[in-house]
Amino acid sequence: MKIFSALYQWTMRWATHTAAPKVLAVLSFAESVFFPIPPDVLLAPMVLSKPEHAWRLAGITTLGSVLGGVVGYFLGYWLFEPVIKPLLIDFNYMGKFEHAMQWFQQYGVWVVFIAGFSPIPYKVFTLSAGFLQMLFLPFLLASAVGRGMRFYLVAALIKAGGAKMEHKLRNSVDAIGWGVVILAAILYVVFG
Repeated sequence: MKIFSALYQWTMRWATHTAAPKVLAVLSFAESVFFPIPPDVLLAPMVLSKPEHAWRLAGITTLGSVLGGVVGYFLGYWLFEPVIKPLLIDFNYMGKFEHAMQWFQQYGVWVVFIAGFSPIPYKVFTLSAGFLQMLFLPFLLASAVGRGMRFYLVAALIKAGGAKMEHKLRNSVDAIGWGVVILAAILYVVFG
């Protein structure tokens, strides 16, 4: 079933739209607070379609993500009990939040950097940092460095791969897509 091929073609067409950078900024911001889809899924095709704008797009993604992280931090700082905690419970994220709290106790500010760079849900750590009233400046610095490294690395890899990589990706996008779905299902069963 070629669901992912059609989605890939739609995304590649959309990545050239004049509003795409604005949508990328909004997606990056939202992902750092509540949205489940990482901005990499829009950053990558945008860099593929306009490699000459790779660094600007990585900058937009980083800035949007860090600003979203700041909002997440202050939501955790000021509104955890009345707003955030009920939402975490409703969306079954409380276990992830408690796990993040343990990581904070163990690793301190480094956990924000790790969450910013890795595919770990960054939003959980922004809220946790605020709830724990972590010093804001180290939080901001760790967020900016971690998110920046991640998005500039994605942009650099996509730009370096260029048209050759785009051709290979287009030919194998369905296999990759179904592999990710199967892996996510397995991880959910094992860790969920």
